[in-house]
Amino acid sequence: MRYVTSGESHGRALAAIVSGVPAGISLDQGAIDADLTRRQAGYGRGGRMKIEADTGIILSGVRFGVTIGSPVAITVTNRDWDNWTDVMSVWGEATDARRVTAPRPGHADLAGLQKIGTRDVRDVLERASARETAARVAAGAVAKALLAEVGVTVASFVASIGEVAMTPPADPASVDAALVEASDVRCPDAAAAEQMRKAIDRARVDGESLGGTFYVTANGVVPGLGTYAEASGRLDARLAAAICSIPAVKGVEFGDGFAAAARPGSQVHDEIKYDGPRGFYRPTNHAGGIEGGMSNGEPVVLRAAMKPIPTLMRPLDSVDIDTLDRVDASQERSDVCAVPAAAVVGEAEMAFVLADAYCAKFGGDTLADMKAALKAYESRIVP
Repeated sequence: MRYVTSGESHGRALAAIVSGVPAGISLDQGAIDADLTRRQAGYGRGGRMKIEADTGIILSGVRFGVTIGSPVAITVTNRDWDNWTDVMSVWGEATDARRVTAPRPGHADLAGLQKIGTRDVRDVLERASARETAARVAAGAVAKALLAEVGVTVASFVASIGEVAMTPPADPASVDAALVEASDVRCPDAAAAEQMRKAIDRARVDGESLGGTFYVTANGVVPGLGTYAEASGRLDARLAAAICSIPAVKGVEFGDGFAAAARPGSQVHDEIKYDGPRGFYRPTNHAGGIEGGMSNGEPVVLRAAMKPIPTLMRPLDSVDIDTLDRVDASQERSDVCAVPAAAVVGEAEMAFVLADAYCAKFGGDTLADMKAALKAYESRIVP
């Protein structure tokens, strides 16, 4: 399974096409829209999210709520388009209306305009905007629906915002999802969540923005997804690439990650045990469910680091691309903190990698064939 998105932040709509979708997957409009709502929510979001009310409109690939084996096309309308029709028109003559000439440090602005030769940063920032991730989340709902059929659940939570961090959970994959969903910063620790909100409030007053870290986990993953044989097919490599494709994500680790580098091997590697009904298992999960480029049957656990959003209400120095004079960096309507939203996007990215891995190993034509192949495989690996 693969997806491709299109659309600009203030264009008419965002779109996603999901290819390689097996036939026979039941989709739920409510589940798609629920994920879009979760992406929009979160303490620290800006005014744009008060305008939008995202819903996924499926155009093809689904009949009577079930996938039919052809690409699934989904659109998400931008309500704010009504306020930008003159600026983001597909046709007509270009004007200087809302032209941007002061690229923002930390954004795609300057490198992007140098890449494509434009004289208006808006040609870059409209697509580089994290608004594009709404299309990813809508598409990710298709991958999640497939994973649910094979017993896999994907979840996320926020571990830190700015300098405020919750106590690291002993088992990130068992964090109470109800506590996460009840929190406007997606943090299951109520005390830490309150301090996160205060940090966001301070940043808003100071004209600042905040980043943070979030976990994405998957329970029920069968061992053997991915490969040890080819670098490009390693499951952790694919997941790292997917998570790092999320705007502003600058780092990712699996299991103990960087902390494992400071520990002796006896405290890092997960011992192997065997139980008759259960089969092979590991009593610990320092590896984050991946060994040698393959899932090992334990929950997949990764943590990502997101930098602060580049748009600041007290802007940094920049250079006007017309005059080459020093100017304040441009300002776009933006969030103070979008870490909770990024965590939801992380779910979509992990779901896609895992869904594609299931299709590769167990067949991607029909869900029924996939389930039959999975059942035979699970019978074989439990002696």
